[in-house]
Amino acid sequence: MAAEIVNPRSETHTDQEGGAEPLDSFDPAFALHRGGKMAVQATVPIRDKDDLSLAYTPGVAKVCTAIAEQPDLVHDYTWKSSVVAVVTDGTAVLGLGDIGPEASLPVMEGKAILFKQFGGVDAVPIALACTDVDEIVETVVRLAPSFGGVNLEDISAPRCFEIERRLQERLDIPIFHDDQHGTAVVTLAALRNAARLSGREIGQLRAVISGAGAAGVAIAKMLVEAGIGDVAVADRKGVVSADREDLTDVKRELAGFTNKAGLTGSLEDALAGADVFIGVSGGTVAEEAVASMAEGAFVFAMANPNPEVHPDVAHKYAAVVATGRSDFPNQINNVLAFPGIFAGALQVRASRITEGMKIAAAEALASVVGDDLAADYVIPSPFDERVAPAVTAAVAAAARAEGVARR
Repeated sequence: MAAEIVNPRSETHTDQEGGAEPLDSFDPAFALHRGGKMAVQATVPIRDKDDLSLAYTPGVAKVCTAIAEQPDLVHDYTWKSSVVAVVTDGTAVLGLGDIGPEASLPVMEGKAILFKQFGGVDAVPIALACTDVDEIVETVVRLAPSFGGVNLEDISAPRCFEIERRLQERLDIPIFHDDQHGTAVVTLAALRNAARLSGREIGQLRAVISGAGAAGVAIAKMLVEAGIGDVAVADRKGVVSADREDLTDVKRELAGFTNKAGLTGSLEDALAGADVFIGVSGGTVAEEAVASMAEGAFVFAMANPNPEVHPDVAHKYAAVVATGRSDFPNQINNVLAFPGIFAGALQVRASRITEGMKIAAAEALASVVGDDLAADYVIPSPFDERVAPAVTAAVAAAARAEGVARR
């Protein structure tokens, strides 16, 4: 499959309900999206009856029979080993929330063309008309024979955790919830470089994460895996700590491996003396709380479109500032991670994506910055052509080292 950008401005569209101009006339985003952002394209020619007989019947029967006798041949003679399903139920789409499967499709198409553009990986958007965990798991399991991997996208927490876990237990292909792990990989890469810039190690830092949803939990896990000094996570009710009686199972587990200092109280309380703020929740953090952080602190305020701490405020107190926006330096953007991670996993036909593979992706991403490291450049641009190859190679090597590669 090839993702193609079709220029809708080359066509004339008329309104069929009374003559009003279509939305395309007022907003270039609608014009770009008319007809969708992608298409399927053949990779072999069908010029005559000989081509037809090879691509379809009777030639295709030989390939089908061979795969039936040796199932692993499906990777060599179909697109399976190079295509990913981008699966959503439309319950947590960008900052829009639960908008349903149809309304999620523009985002899933966008994700698919990012896979192609930045990782050379084909992807198919699949929006499911169900939100029940059992139904989603069973549906994806039934679809899995067609794909080499599954990218779960925009599925609300805490269901996303169980869906990913159960799918990985049932399937022997990579299952990756990008809202969790893609965000965590890029965050860790930026934090490694921010620490390097300040002459410190990850283990010397105390971090505070605002948001205990999919991204916040995954970032906390990855920071602990990477050896962070300490990390506390705060939700709407304050710091997630073992003494709270209102915790979900996910947050109870989170409390078990975070917050070694035993902090309680509000997010603002936890920020006093902290080295790192990581925002993945929205809302606004008071300037006084940012000012209370340690000297030379890092502020990664990643909510879109409104960061938890505006960069103008963050720069008054922080040595390194990152956001989720493309119009400020140091954009924490998942597109830096997921195309290369899947490309590396598919390259070696990995059965899963391990913590080691994600850590390797973060280290490779951080290394791209190299000697150009600066306060306004701790993470590379998505358009840096070195990114995807570096992440791909690192992930493939880690998969082999961890024994999940099958070639």
